Amino acid sequence: MTAPQLENTFVKLSLLDLSNYKQLHDIASEKDLIYYSPSNISTPDTLKEYVQTAVDGYYRKTTIPFIIYDKKTKTYAGSTRFGLINWNNKVLHIGWTWIGKKFQGSGLNKQMKFLMLQYAFETLLFEKVEFRIDERNIRSRKAAEKLGATLEGILRKDTLMQDGFRRNTCCYGILKEEWPDIKKTVFNGL
Repeated sequence: MTAPQLENTFVKLSLLDLSNYKQLHDIASEKDLIYYSPSNISTPDTLKEYVQTAVDGYYRKTTIPFIIYDKKTKTYAGSTRFGLINWNNKVLHIGWTWIGKKFQGSGLNKQMKFLMLQYAFETLLFEKVEFRIDERNIRSRKAAEKLGATLEGILRKDTLMQDGFRRNTCCYGILKEEWPDIKKTVFNGL
């Protein structure tokens, strides 16, 4: 599997690996950047471990991790990935997304989600894209809903967090047959 490079005039998503992850050190150390994630990226060592896990998944064909480059500011902005890729059932998750605080609310997330959804549905020809979000993370839940994703259910106490808390996870999804309408309405003008 060759990693795609997804790109438009605003953003470029390239394979995240051990050769480029250091570009994200400053962003990864921002306070509470991934508060609602069970992962830890706050130190150089934990960030490297996080990236190594993503790279291992890439070689097992279960993830495609990306480093996010904001073309407007000409700087690296964070990371995202396709994960839990089920090639047989043609279902994958978009998640593990974190962007620096200065990029939040800039429209960057919408640009990259468009590229990722377009690739999942139009190139990979997958049947469904899912988003799994901590029930408490209202900002991310609203972002998924703005993308046209439907709340399909809540998994109760299914994920252990760094502090020992067991979170409830909201499961959102977009189906292949919903994509053309979402592309025309939500992403109109991109």
